[in-house]
Amino acid sequence: MKRVLVATSGGDCPGLNAVIRGVVKRAAQEGDWEVLGSIQAYNGILWEPTEVKILDEAAVAGIHYRGGTIIETTNKGGPFAWPVYNKHLGQWEYVDRSDEMIRKLQYMGVDAVISIGGDGSQRISQKLQSQGLDIVGVPKTIDNDLSATDFTFGFQTAVQIATDAVDKLVTTAASHNRTFILEVMGRNTGWIALHAAIAGGADVCLIPEIPYDINVVLEKLNKRYNSRNRGSAIIVVAEGAVPKDGTVHAAAATEVGYENVRLGGIAYDLSRQLKAAGFEPDIRETVLGHIQRGGVPIAYDRVLATQFGVKAFEYVLEGKFGHMVSYRHPDIIAVPFEEAVGQCKYVRPDSDIVKTARGCGISFGD
Repeated sequence: MKRVLVATSGGDCPGLNAVIRGVVKRAAQEGDWEVLGSIQAYNGILWEPTEVKILDEAAVAGIHYRGGTIIETTNKGGPFAWPVYNKHLGQWEYVDRSDEMIRKLQYMGVDAVISIGGDGSQRISQKLQSQGLDIVGVPKTIDNDLSATDFTFGFQTAVQIATDAVDKLVTTAASHNRTFILEVMGRNTGWIALHAAIAGGADVCLIPEIPYDINVVLEKLNKRYNSRNRGSAIIVVAEGAVPKDGTVHAAAATEVGYENVRLGGIAYDLSRQLKAAGFEPDIRETVLGHIQRGGVPIAYDRVLATQFGVKAFEYVLEGKFGHMVSYRHPDIIAVPFEEAVGQCKYVRPDSDIVKTARGCGISFGD
């Protein structure tokens, strides 16, 4: 039997299980392939003892509608930065175990790896491929910030969750004559915020790509209220949004092996800024956080994720390593890792979708 190893890394995302199932269902048609799942990304290989599980059709039956990943995931450490505690210095150090991991995979009889992950995960894939590992990437992120693919699975589900939140906030805002600030994920991009603002009919949408002026936001909100402060408004703000001449609201991570800063808190900062600028009506803040990452993937993401999984295994069969599967409407294609991780996909301020939002009266605070 030939062996392909599947790993899910980075943050969890609706549709991960559908990718895994797509790989397994396609591999089963070949008859001479065994699919292994590494627990918590590459941790399952690097741990002693090794922790992997056989992924056969019975193991993946019915998982396509389940959130999360049956082989777990992690966004800490990795083969190039494995955390080791130095007792003498009293601090954590990071060692490169990539060569060791590749040798272990060879010893296990693994012929190829399918890595399901976002930008950081595919950078790791690129480095492993340069060291001789036969690997295929699958793009995964709710942020939709990979430039090599039209969409990433999980994004549409996150947008649906955010839109549902907007719909619910609209009614309570109108009942109490309040302004609600909904903070959504997206890191350094505003894709989730922008789509949810349009779909939910928000009044203001603040995204990292368009720095906002608090006075412009204030002017928009004041138009939503009469002289007796009766009215309501909805603001959708991306976690990475930033005021003009300001900085993004972030804090250094304290978790061992986690390299990214922790974004969040802009909703409360924005609330304080509005009050300081003289806004009188009540303001309430709602931070969706990881609610956007969990739960049942919508049909769109199940289909896209399944397409990615099937195509990823077919690229293994073709020996098309060093590539990531990509959705270029209407096709699923392969792009080299260099292209896949070369550039972040930001919202262009002059794009049609931003013009659509402006055409609906949504203010970006600029």
